[in-house]
Amino acid sequence: MLVGAGGAFAHTTLGAPAAGPAPALSPGHRLPDTSALGRSPAPPPPAPAPILPFNAKLTSRDIPVPGGGVRAGACSGALVAPQWVVTAGHCFHDLQDARVGGRPRYTMTVTVGKLKDSDPGGHTAAVVDVRQSPVNDLAVVKLSAPVDGVTPVTLSSAPPSVGEQLQFAGWGSHSATVLGPSDHLKRGRFRVSGIGESTLEALPVGTRTVDNGPCPEDSGGPFFVSADDRTATLVAIVNTGPPCPQPGPETIARIDVVAGWIREQTG
Repeated sequence: MLVGAGGAFAHTTLGAPAAGPAPALSPGHRLPDTSALGRSPAPPPPAPAPILPFNAKLTSRDIPVPGGGVRAGACSGALVAPQWVVTAGHCFHDLQDARVGGRPRYTMTVTVGKLKDSDPGGHTAAVVDVRQSPVNDLAVVKLSAPVDGVTPVTLSSAPPSVGEQLQFAGWGSHSATVLGPSDHLKRGRFRVSGIGESTLEALPVGTRTVDNGPCPEDSGGPFFVSADDRTATLVAIVNTGPPCPQPGPETIARIDVVAGWIREQTG
């Protein structure tokens, strides 16, 4: 209160309000749980490991044909080193269908690690060099860029036993007459029925269909042993993409007879 001109101001000191009782909670009401405040959110669960990540699909749209023009074609394969894929030797040829090495005579694109064309991810590169096997219908091809994060197959160093079961995987056609690669990875199981100098024979386990056995454009598809569907030992590859489903055994190219040569090319 102002007392007079030039006088002092009378004042009252304001203190903290007196503590009172806590407000009552309405029935059924709870205070919010603040125990998690300031904590980082839980990390998401890890993504499942990919299945058969070493599988490879090879496609081309500009393969020259006699008389002029081009055609499309496809093969299958497996990653044997970060920048190398094994496939059938005849997937790279001249106008007379003779196998050729060196720089490819047409564009060949390789996709590694997918189960379906529509799947995200995978690794795509072009073939820049071809090395033809001196022993069987097999080639190793160098990619334009290495494939990271995928474990290549191990190469078998000895022939399998007759009766041993192998898995097959490939991107070949679903028809002997209507050509064109599959939009998903085909898989099957076979049993070794014979061993030749550089080839194996294998019969299907169960009924053979166009979706579980080699067909046109499955050339180079791996026959392998795997305990977890993620890592594998490569035993053989498809020699030819035969009519399908065909009677009798499949003839496939042995890996053990060229394992040392493959390591020399890719090391």
